[in-house]
Amino acid sequence: MGTVAPGLVGRIEWEASARHSAEAWGSGAVPVFATPSLVGLMETAAMEALRGCLPEGDATVGTRIDVEHLAATPLGDTVRAEARLVTVDGRRLVFEIDAHDSVRLIGRSRHERVIISRDRFLERLARR
Repeated sequence: MGTVAPGLVGRIEWEASARHSAEAWGSGAVPVFATPSLVGLMETAAMEALRGCLPEGDATVGTRIDVEHLAATPLGDTVRAEARLVTVDGRRLVFEIDAHDSVRLIGRSRHERVIISRDRFLERLARR
């Protein structure tokens, strides 16, 4: 098991398919990679940075994301994100994330996640 510390990097790559489109999300009538899909790509890259670093029974949940979607990506192109863990403040983790397609930078974000005990989290959720 690794250590959760600044400097961890996670990368993810997807093909921008119809299920990732603005049309599929209902957020636009154009066949391009949608902002909600960009957010998912970025969160997945952050989780990849933590792969193998959390103690057994712990997980993370996203609590905040500030995203700039800078350029449109046509379907069929490859999109990739790289997340860098920049701050560890107790259980709070802060990532800076860049996303690219095959041509250019398409987005950037600052994303916060919190380390949780999965069992305690699910117990509290069940009591709601």
